[in-house]
Amino acid sequence: MIQSATRGDAIPKPIVGSAAPWFKANVLDINPQYTFHTVAGRAIVLFFMGTATDEAVRAAHAKLMADPDRFDDVRCSFFGVTLDVADHRSGRITTRIPGIRYILDSDRAVSNAYGACAADSDHYEPYIIVLDRQLRVAGRYHLPDTDKALALIDHLAQEGKPDDWAPVLSVPRVFDRATCQRLIDLYDTEGGQDSGFMRDVDGKTVSVIDHAHKRRSDITIKDQDFCRALSARVHHCLRPVIKRAFNFNATRMERYIVACYDASVAGHFRAHRDNTTMGTAHRRFAVTINLNDDFDGGELRFPEFGARTYRPAPGGAIVFGCGLLHEATPVTRGRRYAFLPFLYDDEAAAQREANNQYLGEGVGAYRQ
Repeated sequence: MIQSATRGDAIPKPIVGSAAPWFKANVLDINPQYTFHTVAGRAIVLFFMGTATDEAVRAAHAKLMADPDRFDDVRCSFFGVTLDVADHRSGRITTRIPGIRYILDSDRAVSNAYGACAADSDHYEPYIIVLDRQLRVAGRYHLPDTDKALALIDHLAQEGKPDDWAPVLSVPRVFDRATCQRLIDLYDTEGGQDSGFMRDVDGKTVSVIDHAHKRRSDITIKDQDFCRALSARVHHCLRPVIKRAFNFNATRMERYIVACYDASVAGHFRAHRDNTTMGTAHRRFAVTINLNDDFDGGELRFPEFGARTYRPAPGGAIVFGCGLLHEATPVTRGRRYAFLPFLYDDEAAAQREANNQYLGEGVGAYRQ
């Protein structure tokens, strides 16, 4: 039994300006373990419905859906949250991609996190919450104020100028041209292997291959003298600048790889963060050092901070926090080669070793 109310704020909700809770949830027709934080970079509407049998909920839903093209997954996305599985079975709610999705919140975890209901009560307060592109709360609305929510959505959809900057660091001349060419030649001689990405599955961090999400090939550099030389360049050219800009002393480096995004397979890496699994939680900063420039596409984008893209010159680096949502746009001509380490410190190294117990088969354990 769902007891609903359309007025009042008896249950605490995220305040305007605060970071919205992240969650994984069953998004109907899409993914039973949908990772919500990856939708940053656009305005988001969360409509806590409870059940679409409620007359006030149906009226608000009809207003929101009156112009479904508003929700295009570029400027804005809509997520309805229902506790009632019959809403979907009966056709009261219908997924439409792009833009319109519904969460089946059977255990009320998402509704509890956002204050639509309380764990110790059947009381449910349908309401609308609007998030900005950084997944911060921009507005909260009772159902009679749906028009105000729509006005805010349209305003947020216009935010973000092409020249907005993400909090990233651009550092030229980390590698010289000879080093860049040596790394490219090494890749071309050995040939790359399909590169996966990390995901937590049943409590273990495992490597997953999904070409819809990521298409890249890598080689691991085995020459230890060369690795030490590369580490020395990072130490002398990047570490002092990172310490000055971010007040962080990067004493450790993870991964000595050459990565290749190839236009022949539309090489890309969709929006993701680099520290969201137990096996990657120690990562503090990601580094992208481009090795060539004879390609099109293949630029870095940080959707939470606008549409600007970033492309360092050969030998130059872009450095950014591993918690930032970022993507590598598809390469449309040629091959993009890059050196892609992660940086961390001694405290994070202890965390990395402690998390060995959460590594799945094939993910190498770490010893300090």
